[in-house]
Amino acid sequence: MDKPYAIGIDVGGTNTVVGIVDKRGQILKSGSIKTGKHAQVEDYLDELTNLIEDLIKGTTTKDQIKGIGAGTPNGNYFTGSIEFAPNLPWKGVIPFAQMLEDRVGIPVALTNDANAAAIGEMTYGAARGMKDFIVITLGTGVGSGIVVNGQLVYGHDGFAGELGHVIMRRHNGRLCGCGRTGCLEAYTSATGMARTAREYLDLKPDAKTRLRNIPADDITSKDVFDAAMAGDEMAKEIFDFTGEMLGEAFADFVAFSSPEAIILFGGLSKAGDLIMDPIRESMEKNLLPIFKNKVKLMFSELKESDAAVLGASALGWEVRD
Repeated sequence: MDKPYAIGIDVGGTNTVVGIVDKRGQILKSGSIKTGKHAQVEDYLDELTNLIEDLIKGTTTKDQIKGIGAGTPNGNYFTGSIEFAPNLPWKGVIPFAQMLEDRVGIPVALTNDANAAAIGEMTYGAARGMKDFIVITLGTGVGSGIVVNGQLVYGHDGFAGELGHVIMRRHNGRLCGCGRTGCLEAYTSATGMARTAREYLDLKPDAKTRLRNIPADDITSKDVFDAAMAGDEMAKEIFDFTGEMLGEAFADFVAFSSPEAIILFGGLSKAGDLIMDPIRESMEKNLLPIFKNKVKLMFSELKESDAAVLGASALGWEVRD
């Protein structure tokens, strides 16, 4: 009998979202847990298993689930492992797919979280009908899913597309969670934007800003957004700096794969024109002439968690029995 459901899991640096998905791409039931709550991956997987089993009980039966797909930081499609993810509490190589499969008794496949978002966008969102595009996820880190000629680019080892770790500052760059310095992620992720805010507060001690009302170590990208929306000049400058750097990077990405579109997904993309206007201006300024005014910049058409969950669930349909 044909199995009508798949499960998609989006493992983010902060939250893990799970959804039961039907063949039309409808998320029938979903839930979430905190990713970093447990220091040991075994304890995290136990809580994740409980959530999956609760969702199944509330929707269907286990024998109706075709498979589970998971999108994770540094997830390797070829091996089913999370390998040296800088934004997760568990270090080293974790055979995530096999460990989860052993617990739930359903076949599990795994890919990079940004690749999962790209699959979701191509199947259900802004990239429908496109064969060449890049999805950039702006969250706790900066991820990317690159599609060329309708195929996700995995590379020979499963790790292609780490665009968040291109070096933007060769000298005196910020330390990144990956251990290198000057990475795009260290500046343009949500955490990178908060770091920029703290630097600006130090560099401009006389500037008036709402951000001084918040303890420096507690400032988040949401605080910067709220301040910018209230007309705070320093907060707007922080968005301009972040968008300018993303635009510089995008101009280089375009030179590599000539995408039809670059699609922004994740928390920072909710800032709308605050982030998009400086990105567009910076990208066009830095593009090779042959690419100018050809590349669409777009926001994801899917709800915050849906693209990654739906994209991951697409792996669930294809997983082996």
